[in-house]
Amino acid sequence: MPDIDVLDTHLHYQTMGEGQPVVFLHGNPTSSHLWRKILPRMPGTVRALALDLVGMGRSGKPDIAYSFADQARYLEGWIESMGLRQIVLVGHDWGGALALDWAARHPSQVRGIAFFETIVRPMSWKDLPESARPVFTMLRTPGAGEHAVLEENLFIERALTGNIAQLSEPDHDVYRAPFPTPESRRPLLQWPRSMPIDGQPADVVARVESYDRWLAESADVPKLMPTFHDGPGLMGPPVEAWVRGHATNLEIVDCGVAGHHAPEDQPAAIATALCEWINRHGLDGRALAGAGGAL
Repeated sequence: MPDIDVLDTHLHYQTMGEGQPVVFLHGNPTSSHLWRKILPRMPGTVRALALDLVGMGRSGKPDIAYSFADQARYLEGWIESMGLRQIVLVGHDWGGALALDWAARHPSQVRGIAFFETIVRPMSWKDLPESARPVFTMLRTPGAGEHAVLEENLFIERALTGNIAQLSEPDHDVYRAPFPTPESRRPLLQWPRSMPIDGQPADVVARVESYDRWLAESADVPKLMPTFHDGPGLMGPPVEAWVRGHATNLEIVDCGVAGHHAPEDQPAAIATALCEWINRHGLDGRALAGAGGAL
């Protein structure tokens, strides 16, 4: 499980296999540990890579704001430093938003993209479940958000376990380890404050609108959206319907009952959906190599 220097810090990642790069991106408040039961199930013809985003997991915590733009900058730096080309992206939660953002800005380098439980369009407060609105209002309120996330460690101690059917204590400790102090938890607080709700923050809204255009226009890029039901998820039927009507070359696969952190609840179903999608579209590079191309 190596590290690599990126910009002014180091980024940690896990890798398995050789071949077509398939990059897995986690969200808040997890790490590459989220993919531990999925990476070993990937085809042997791909190189699966799972990154710890900057400020999270075993990656470094530089003195930055941890804005969406910061996260995108370090992700881009990591991809460049790793020399990755013709990438398949898999993103959950904010990792899905970062994957879509990167794809929209590097359209010639994306072979396929899978995303789930993520931000697919600018939101309004009405898009959030009624029970979640007071929580997000609190998190975006100066002082209250700091107390909940930095002091009480809300995301690790309450939100994480509330969105997973069964999380073992050893696995909980892995997610807990990167955030032992209030200062170390600042990346966790910035994520909810980056949610594009009612036009704010404007820079994140603009990025989401940009990748929404890419979703509609990139008919040459295969897309996969695993969906889940009967759990506390982020993407309900209205959002799924919007993606179905907006994104081109999209496949949707029901992966069963799961909460928001679906790779914890349904790793086998997600892995199966990914493997079958990769095989159907030759995203492991075999189709390209067979046509005389080179990666």
